[in-house]
Amino acid sequence: MSTRRKFLHTSFLGSLGLFTGKKLMAQNSETSYPTVKNEPIVLSTWDFGKAANAEAWTILGKGGRALDAVEAGVKIPEADPNNQSVGYGGLPDRDGRVTLDACIMDEHYNCGSVMCLENIMHPISVARLVMEKTPHVVLVGDGALQFALANGFKKENLLTPESEKVWKEWLKTSKYEPVINIENKLHKPAGEGVMPGGKDNHDTIGMIAMDANGNLSGACTTSGMAFKMHGRVGDSPIIGAGLYVDNEIGAATSTGVGEEVIRIVGSHLVVELMRQGLAPEAACKKAVERIISRNPAKAKTLQVGFLALNKKGEYGGYALQKGFTYAVKTGKEEKLIPGKSIY
Repeated sequence: MSTRRKFLHTSFLGSLGLFTGKKLMAQNSETSYPTVKNEPIVLSTWDFGKAANAEAWTILGKGGRALDAVEAGVKIPEADPNNQSVGYGGLPDRDGRVTLDACIMDEHYNCGSVMCLENIMHPISVARLVMEKTPHVVLVGDGALQFALANGFKKENLLTPESEKVWKEWLKTSKYEPVINIENKLHKPAGEGVMPGGKDNHDTIGMIAMDANGNLSGACTTSGMAFKMHGRVGDSPIIGAGLYVDNEIGAATSTGVGEEVIRIVGSHLVVELMRQGLAPEAACKKAVERIISRNPAKAKTLQVGFLALNKKGEYGGYALQKGFTYAVKTGKEEKLIPGKSIY
């Protein structure tokens, strides 16, 4: 009997040691970053992110909060009629209705989102009010509109003559065909026009920032894929998919075909990979590879890009295809970077 008890006691201690060892290994596998102060930085997706970053810097450069900066920054493309992939002037759904999606997240895990919102110029500001004035995270459709109107926003027609013309041209064939890197192709100065029909496709500005106090925030806003089914929502307003912020580790955002990002909860995945010690670019690449592993053949026909920033101020991006760009602004530099890609 004593031998049996000794065996059980030894086995229990061995198991406890194994469990404790695994727990310690798990703890040690997570990265912990010290807070870096007085080195603000803002990043955003695509060429038009440069103007958005400049606006965000009017707040960051004065020691302002990252949350205020990202909201102000993405409002620039939201109000730009020449940008047909975000906000005012965005290409409509197949019914000719401009529906907007946006989300925002701060350093305390607070977040707000609106989906399928119509007739409101700045969905990102409505999303922030959802975060700050309601017990909810997401409001959609007519409910989001009524909330916006109750909080002082005014109804406006967001379908510009230029975008309406493109939609009517699309109606001749009604062919829905996403095109890689359409964000940059659509953003043209007035008078240059846009590519017609089914070639006008996807969406999004995603912006992430760290302020002088070392705190992170992010925002993502879009008019969604052109000529989508009415009511379609992509990754942009979904916390964890189009945007995620963890103030202990870093922040990430995404762009491209939202359905593929949702399937892997992309931005959250990127942040968790940074938690395991990967640098921002490497984490973005791993997320892209996850999309490929799920469906290699399909991955060759579409674009998805990720952008990430960690608490040390290190940043990086990665995409499926060539053509993805992102803008960076700090107190020392302002530049547009061609993102690396798998293909």
